[in-house]
Amino acid sequence: MARSATQATQVTVDGRRLRLSNPDKVIYPAVGFTKAQVIDYYARIAPVMLPHLAGRAVTMVRWPDGVDAESFFEKRCPGHRPDWVRTAPMAAGDEGIACVIEDRASLVWTANLAALELHVTQAKVEAPDHPTAVVFDLDPGPPAGVLDAAEIALQFKTMFDALGLTVVVKTSGAKGLHLSVPIRPSITADDTKRWALALGQLLAKRDPNRVTVDMKKELRTGKVFVDWSQNDRHKTTVCAYSLRGRERPTVSTPVEWNELEAALEAGDPDALTFETAALLERAETGDPYAPNLESDAELPALG
Repeated sequence: MARSATQATQVTVDGRRLRLSNPDKVIYPAVGFTKAQVIDYYARIAPVMLPHLAGRAVTMVRWPDGVDAESFFEKRCPGHRPDWVRTAPMAAGDEGIACVIEDRASLVWTANLAALELHVTQAKVEAPDHPTAVVFDLDPGPPAGVLDAAEIALQFKTMFDALGLTVVVKTSGAKGLHLSVPIRPSITADDTKRWALALGQLLAKRDPNRVTVDMKKELRTGKVFVDWSQNDRHKTTVCAYSLRGRERPTVSTPVEWNELEAALEAGDPDALTFETAALLERAETGDPYAPNLESDAELPALG
């Protein structure tokens, strides 16, 4: 993808013409990371990221003036979109249409909007009532941190192994971890939400000093909150390989389970923080989150 240092430039991405604006605008002031670098990252990470976006309604979180300024969520696909960007009706109860990002040109187009974060639904637009995964957002309440979340993630992994279920893990790109259990899209979000809550309650009962499923923030101090509500039909989770609107260009990064174990053994939370250059290098060796793309598993009954 060719680009220019001018205020706006025309590029061709896989045969699609795009006008990129203000490529030199600094989006991450702490490190001088520019809009051109944001666009370049998304263009290059597309081969591993697009499968996780495909077929899903996208909510964009945009920082048009950089991460030190205000951001806003955009669920509805902008009216000024190119005609080749796929759209789909929004979930029941919402009016309008959502963007569905399925090709590199569409991904570059969102990056040009300074949509640093792309969040996706658990269900695909063709079957909005049937999620393809159960998700667990492990959110540590200070002074707990990502290593505490890693310990809890490994406890979940032991449970899922015993149940014969696949589970993948990624960093949130912020302070926590996301687990995802791919399933056959045959049950509803209410079912997956109840199942996630039940598993979270089980772990909280076993380890009440370190785990909670209570949404009250004052009860999360020093504990890992297992956010089961992320399975709600209307909620979205940041997509694998998405940038985050933090001080630095951190990324929601798929990791291997042995990387969690190594970080815990070393006592090194920084081992679970990744920025764009690291992601582009990691993507050359494959996608640890790929098992989340398809599964024929059924959720077993609990209790």
